[in-house]
Amino acid sequence: MIPSFRHLIARCALPLCLLGNAVHATDYPVTPQQIAPDSWVVIADTGYFTPANGGFLVNTAFIASDDGVLVIGSGPSRAFGEQYRRVIEATTGKPVRELIITHKHPDHFLGNQAFHDVPIRADDKTSSMLRSEADGLAQNLYRLVGERMQGTEPLLPNAPLPTGVREHGRQRLEFIALSGHTQSDIAVFDHRSGVLYAIDQVFNRRTPTMPNASIPAWLAALERLEALPFKVLVPGHGAISHDARPIRDTRAYLQWLDRTFDDAARRGLSATEVMALPIAPEFADWAEARDEWRRSVGFLYGAYEQAALPALAP
Repeated sequence: MIPSFRHLIARCALPLCLLGNAVHATDYPVTPQQIAPDSWVVIADTGYFTPANGGFLVNTAFIASDDGVLVIGSGPSRAFGEQYRRVIEATTGKPVRELIITHKHPDHFLGNQAFHDVPIRADDKTSSMLRSEADGLAQNLYRLVGERMQGTEPLLPNAPLPTGVREHGRQRLEFIALSGHTQSDIAVFDHRSGVLYAIDQVFNRRTPTMPNASIPAWLAALERLEALPFKVLVPGHGAISHDARPIRDTRAYLQWLDRTFDDAARRGLSATEVMALPIAPEFADWAEARDEWRRSVGFLYGAYEQAALPALAP
């Protein structure tokens, strides 16, 4: 029987009640890196969810203006969000004014509780999906991460996120509606500094995650992002870049995955056989390459098998 989300919270908190506040006073490695005037990014671990990393796998960013700070992503847990907000305000000397949630994956929004007093913005489709999926997404992260999720509950977006351009102090930010990594993704481009916050549409030497992916939509999104005149690229996972190489690498990986799955399905390979196939040398040393390949088979390969059925019929 799968435990309820509330039961997971209670079970996760129990050792803390017994052992005292010393347990999991461990801070996350939140180290802001300045990438433009009034703009910072925090680069995360490129592994997978574990108790050791506390689920801190996704890059986050914040942008200051005279009025306050706009934050892109709240991270994987209440503890992360609270620490992150303290770091943001100490770094900028300004209060947080709003939080942007770019898509529905839990490592991007489960720190929302730390920002409960400001507008938490997401596009309509992401907000709608989170209303039905947030508890399940949080439940899964509790299973993977454990005690460092203590006290974390989903806090849903509470304000709209219009797409298009708006001023934020010295920045001119464009909120760009895309899809591909999930059913609805927002990228943020600062036209004045040239920083592109591509978030999880782009991975830099970390194997892309595919639980909600549409490869055709994702490839179209990458074409749109590459056409922007950016100077600094902030991917969702991996180091920042000053060129389009991570966009091209992400595209090449998706195209290889699509070709390989299509060929395997046409040959009638089972999912187990596909999981054992070699990874192309240019991607084999990316973080989590083999494990993400196996997970991608589980997420996507069935659709390729269905598409191949007419060709396999006698």
